[in-house]
Amino acid sequence: MSLQQTYDVVVVGSGAAGLTAAITAKKSGLSVVVLEKAPVFGGTTAFSGGVIWIPGNPHYQAEGIREDRAAVHTYMRGEAGNKYDADFIDAYLDYGPEMLRFMEKETEAKFVRTLYPDYHPEQPGGVQIGRSVTAAAYDGRRLGKEFRRLRQPLKTITFMGMMFNSSNNDLKHFFNFTKSPISAAYVAKRLTVHMWHLLRYGRGVQLTSGNALAAALSKSALDLGIEIVTDAPVTELIRKDGRVIGVVATIGGQRLAVPAKKGVVLAAGGFARDSKRIAEHYSHVKEGGEHFTPVPEGNTGDGIALGETVGGHLSEGLPNAAAWMPVSKVPFPGGEVAFPHLVDRYKPGFIMVTASGRRFVNESLSYHDVGAAMIEACRGKGKTEAWLIADHRTIRKYGIGYVKPYPMPLGPHLRSGYLKSGKTLEELASRIGVDARAFAEEVKTYNEGARLGEDRQFGRGTSGFNRYLGDANNQPNPNVAPVEQGPFYALRIIMGDLGTFPGLVTDTQSRVLDDHGKPIPGLWAAGNDAASIMGGAYPGAGITIGPAMTFGYVAALSIAGKINDSDRKLAAE
Repeated sequence: MSLQQTYDVVVVGSGAAGLTAAITAKKSGLSVVVLEKAPVFGGTTAFSGGVIWIPGNPHYQAEGIREDRAAVHTYMRGEAGNKYDADFIDAYLDYGPEMLRFMEKETEAKFVRTLYPDYHPEQPGGVQIGRSVTAAAYDGRRLGKEFRRLRQPLKTITFMGMMFNSSNNDLKHFFNFTKSPISAAYVAKRLTVHMWHLLRYGRGVQLTSGNALAAALSKSALDLGIEIVTDAPVTELIRKDGRVIGVVATIGGQRLAVPAKKGVVLAAGGFARDSKRIAEHYSHVKEGGEHFTPVPEGNTGDGIALGETVGGHLSEGLPNAAAWMPVSKVPFPGGEVAFPHLVDRYKPGFIMVTASGRRFVNESLSYHDVGAAMIEACRGKGKTEAWLIADHRTIRKYGIGYVKPYPMPLGPHLRSGYLKSGKTLEELASRIGVDARAFAEEVKTYNEGARLGEDRQFGRGTSGFNRYLGDANNQPNPNVAPVEQGPFYALRIIMGDLGTFPGLVTDTQSRVLDDHGKPIPGLWAAGNDAASIMGGAYPGAGITIGPAMTFGYVAALSIAGKINDSDRKLAAE
């Protein structure tokens, strides 16, 4: 691909943050190029759930749900603790809804309401509904020949490459297809169409979640004439008289200078694949524990490292270095792939135990909260792992991890070692290396309350968020059922993440700051290359993509001179 001699804006990274910045800059009259290290575009967004957390967003306002800004501040003050930054939350509340309206008006990206509660809705300022929306489904064929360059979804969360649409009861039909003629007909039609798409295009075309968002944003960018150059790692920032004026990238095997008259936006996805940085920032890795992330392999902290070469610095002191995600390792012919445990833990009949044989958490909390509890429960033990436990009735009804529910067979997963089983709890304990006596006692204690729909140890099912992802047909508690019908099964869970929280310190215009708190001329950052405004907390569904898109939008407005310098506030260190 031949590049023009110079651009107004160079964007490094093609996820939601980078594409939002690129589109906004182009719509502001600036020339833009997006440089992507990987051979495909879409970034981490293409692997994600595609949910964005935007308090005060127009979708809920149209339904008469009004946001109380003071309540958002109260909630965030409680979530972020001493990392709470009122100026950044104000900027988020100002620009988040504006960004959403802009993107829906000016691009092919569309969003739909969800019923997601905040992750801690019972806390002061939390809400049961109204702050999270998700990307609408998208037909990948709209990308035409560029469809081949869109990053495919994480294969462990698809069924033969087919993605599920949470907004139209896709999963409900698949769970019920052996019980309902309507669901059976729906599933048969869905599979037939999907198989035709596989034959015709080599992949599913009915995109959902983050893959749909990445497709819609990239199609909009390409339609605007924005070049998205893949296989183009950026290796250097060009600086003159203290100002960043472009980048050096390797394109087509050549090192090329790509000038940027107005500015460079770093949006390369954070450092979740940088083994050196995670060893420094992840406490369980420091202790020698295993970590297995599902994020793209290219997220090696390139954007952050580039920012540091010109005086930027990494935020410090966050209570959590990443958005924790419990994962299991699924064996595939080409190597193991992470399965993120987003759904199963919430269903009745599952519990988690450590090697001690004891439970350690309400299993129906958010993935981040469960991950943090798992790290703490295993601290000092030399390895960070737990076991997800279910009985035969539960696993055949809901599946477990990558194992699908009835009528899909269990045998291949048992033979591969992904799934462990035992006729009794004691036999299972011996096969997974946990304390058999403590394990049997723990299950007995749990079952005593579970038969009445109670979790007497951790209060599972008492939160609106717990219940949202449970099984509403399981009463009186959608999250709790006993573990008592053998054979019993276990899945090894280790720690993963959805992306890193520490990033380059910026101001509320997304400008990268130096050690003295001064903006580095010509340099902006967004997404996981910028410090999380959540202060190391995870308050709700979409708190990564929401700020990524919002501050990508803000970065472009700032570059275009549409934000007054008097609006700038310094980030809290």
